[in-house]
Amino acid sequence: MRSYSASDDVVVLADSIEVPGLGHLPVNSFLLRADEPVLIDTGLPASREEFLHHLWTACDPAELRWIWLTHPDRDHTGSLAHILEAAPQARLVTTFLGLGILSIEHAIPPQRAFLLNPGQSLAVGDRSLQAFRPPLYDSPATTGLIDNRTGTCFSSDCFGGPMPDQHLALAEDVDAVSPTDLSAAQRLWATVDSPWITDVDRRTYTATLANLPVSDLPLVLSTHLPPARNRGDQLLGMLAEAPDLPPFIGPDQAALEAMLAGFAPSAG
Repeated sequence: MRSYSASDDVVVLADSIEVPGLGHLPVNSFLLRADEPVLIDTGLPASREEFLHHLWTACDPAELRWIWLTHPDRDHTGSLAHILEAAPQARLVTTFLGLGILSIEHAIPPQRAFLLNPGQSLAVGDRSLQAFRPPLYDSPATTGLIDNRTGTCFSSDCFGGPMPDQHLALAEDVDAVSPTDLSAAQRLWATVDSPWITDVDRRTYTATLANLPVSDLPLVLSTHLPPARNRGDQLLGMLAEAPDLPPFIGPDQAALEAMLAGFAPSAG
């Protein structure tokens, strides 16, 4: 795990996880240095100690005001309880459904929650953050956000892709990835993370893309991709072709047994 600045306003808390058969998946969280600092997602449970070290190096717990959870999957909630305890002023931004899902595992006081739907905005002092639903997502509780001051877009899982190795998964710019590898990774991830995309009505789906101003945004930050700068047209092109991609079919039990057999030490 590492941390670095993606811009003057954003610190990336960059992690990754190896997914057998797919590659090394970036798992990023972000600290937005607004007048009222905002943490976007809270990392992997397995990296909690490192994550909290990087976070509190970049931000005093007493100053953190918001925790924006793009959705309540485990790779986004790894340090949530610890951060809420350490940062008494911080409120949790999520949806009604997101809070309900979180309540299965976490006892979140209602007064610490701030419910925000796509289309609504949150004022954080020197800027406002516009919530939107990304075109690709794996949870109905997903909300991305756009910083209206800088144009930075935080897209949650949308635009992600597993990288060929850990070094690229932790890269500071997606330019480090070859165009061929990037295209293949994003096409794969679209059908892995959003398997419903191959069954959608193409006309309805295309209409949702018209409302996404990615082509005009200078920086797109995905949970599962290195930072993408000035790549709006390319990102929109990937989204447009997603419904036509072949469905992802994962390994079955026979494939798993063959994989395990390959790991077994040879006799003699």
